[in-house]
Amino acid sequence: MLRRIPIGYRFLTPLAVVFAAVFAYPFVYSLWLSLTNYTITRRNETRFVGIDQYTGLLDNDTYRQALVNTFVFVLLAVSLELLLGLALALCLQRQRWARNVTRAFLLAPMFVTPIAVGLMFRFLLNQQIGVIPEILGTFGLEIDFFGPDLALFSMVAIDVWQWTPFMVLLLLAGLESLPKQPFEAARVDGASRWLTFRSVTLPLLKPVIVVAVLLRALDAFKVFEYVFAITRGGPGTATETIQYQVYRTGIGFFRLGEAAAMAFVLVAVVLTIVVVLFRRLMREAT
Repeated sequence: MLRRIPIGYRFLTPLAVVFAAVFAYPFVYSLWLSLTNYTITRRNETRFVGIDQYTGLLDNDTYRQALVNTFVFVLLAVSLELLLGLALALCLQRQRWARNVTRAFLLAPMFVTPIAVGLMFRFLLNQQIGVIPEILGTFGLEIDFFGPDLALFSMVAIDVWQWTPFMVLLLLAGLESLPKQPFEAARVDGASRWLTFRSVTLPLLKPVIVVAVLLRALDAFKVFEYVFAITRGGPGTATETIQYQVYRTGIGFFRLGEAAAMAFVLVAVVLTIVVVLFRRLMREAT
């Protein structure tokens, strides 16, 4: 019987077994949890509630605020990283001296663990002991970076500091792989730098931009370390994101069923974004 199975499928069998063990089973079990009211402290009272677990999230003000915070964070962070990354990539492409040193310096932040970055900025921007508020205070500026009005934007700035190099890396690789002929034709026609950038560089670079935005947005939706290390969702719910609320609901309050439902809503949102951007990428390619 085994000999009738093509050898390619036989080689895939160990991978399929590992995949089922480490992904399929946890995924299905989490999906089942999301349809129940499972709570660790009241396991004997577990019952199937079905879609009510998801519809109940619509009445959860904290969850809606976490959704808004997450979308604002992703939109601002990815947009700024794209703009800064593209500007830096264009500058690095034209650089002729100390290229390797500059690139190594710019790419360094993305190799630091996010939790370490969060702790570092927690002390740098702290209003009482932070170096940056102390320096700004000498100029008469008193800014509470983690206050109700600025906390989320401070998180965005921290993310931009760490992950703009990722955008630079992808966009620089895309710029250096573009064909030379369109740029030579534009130069012969007397096109200015801005016209060449708008009419030649951007259209040719669009598939790379879409992929870069997709990868960065997917990662930004999972933001957790900065919130955990710096604000714990505060002040109030100003910086509470979906991932942190899933952690707080499931690990802090032991409501694993509700936490699983929150996580699957995030999965649905992320999959929607992936499908939309992927279809746009395929349309651009054809």
